[in-house]
Amino acid sequence: QVELVESGGGLVQPGGALKLSCVVSGSAIDSNNMAWYRQTPGNQRELVAVLVNRRNRNYGDFVKGRFTISRDTAKKTLYLQMDTLKPEDTAVYYCRVFWNWKTYWGQGTQVTVSS
Repeated sequence: QVELVESGGGLVQPGGALKLSCVVSGSAIDSNNMAWYRQTPGNQRELVAVLVNRRNRNYGDFVKGRFTISRDTAKKTLYLQMDTLKPEDTAVYYCRVFWNWKTYWGQGTQVTVSS
């Protein structure tokens, strides 16, 4: 069983930054497909960023160069650096790992962008 524990969310003013962390249990940190999603009430989860084959990064169109996904295998942690945050980035953010043919999700961390 893989456990994912997110942290780093909070309240930030527009234009500010946050760095989300997702600690991954066991060997799943070596996954070739790790991602961050977000969800707002009444809407489906949408892809924010994905890290494929340890080096290929893709982002949702709305990111426009503001976010960076990365991984530290020694710390068993997946990160999402978010800069120049906007009110429309307010959501619950989830990390997702694909490992041994199964998909695992974290519990989510709330990000609120407001003045």
